[in-house]
Amino acid sequence: MDIRNNILETIGNTPLVKLNTITQEVDALVLAKVEYFNPGNSVKDRMALKMVEDAEKDGRLKPGGTIVEGTSGNTGMGLALVAIVKGYKLICVTTDKQSKEKIDILKAVGAKVIICPADVEPEDPQSYYSTAKRIGDETENSWYVNQYNNLSNREAHYLSTGPEIWEQTNGKITHFVVGVGTGGTISGVAKFLKQQNSNIKIWGIDTYGSAFKKYHETGIFDKKEVYPYITEGIGEDIIPENVDFDLIDHFEKVTDEDAARYTRKLAKEEGIFAGNSCGAAVKGVIQLKKYFTKNDVVVVLLHDSGSRYVGKIYNDQWMKANDFRLD
Repeated sequence: MDIRNNILETIGNTPLVKLNTITQEVDALVLAKVEYFNPGNSVKDRMALKMVEDAEKDGRLKPGGTIVEGTSGNTGMGLALVAIVKGYKLICVTTDKQSKEKIDILKAVGAKVIICPADVEPEDPQSYYSTAKRIGDETENSWYVNQYNNLSNREAHYLSTGPEIWEQTNGKITHFVVGVGTGGTISGVAKFLKQQNSNIKIWGIDTYGSAFKKYHETGIFDKKEVYPYITEGIGEDIIPENVDFDLIDHFEKVTDEDAARYTRKLAKEEGIFAGNSCGAAVKGVIQLKKYFTKNDVVVVLLHDSGSRYVGKIYNDQWMKANDFRLD
């Protein structure tokens, strides 16, 4: 019988799908790595499992313990699946910026969810970074994951996502494009791909209100670059240790409106019901079209499922309330 022993064994080996309509103006073969085929419906399942397994091995996470993490939702979902199968409790700390669906889903799979204000400095005691760390310190027999600085995050993608993309394209990939949040996906995939072919270009998609692009180009963390934005899952107001800037060739910023519009276009034009940052990644590819040739093979990673954003991106009233076009 072809069976899996538990749901964690279904993580990875997600499909690579050709984009046929939305990227027509791009003179290259554009392929989407559709990560919502993971059981938790996002790319974060990969690193959630790896981070837990590594913490178990070195004793940071002990039997019957509590996992504590700050999350925009998807990492929390991945950790929840791992916690269920392995017998841990889970406390997720998130922000009031995240969609209601993300919070409801976390609760549905047994996580305790604590919501913090998004519009505060990272060092503020109310921030979700500070709150998650404090809860980890105060909770007996707990482990604070810290996905931003936990290098098992990017190792997961070096060991799985990168090799999958290389094999699925028969080594013909020329560009990898992905939204950047914790930096684990882009850095892990980039390390593997550049070891196979140093000419492969690695392009990160950023958002206005995030510090990544300027930091990459100047080495300066400019607080003037940091301000509230709507797009979920990419961009940061900190510089995570998981981001290996030496492996990234370029950062491209995409507006909140374009991220939302192109997320909806993916659903309507390709039948790919993906999340908010996926639209940003695809729009980033289109913005960079002048750099592609007809012989290029571009892989854009689609991080998560549209099910997380039904009340926001896929809701006409929400779009209108934010003065976003409905094309």
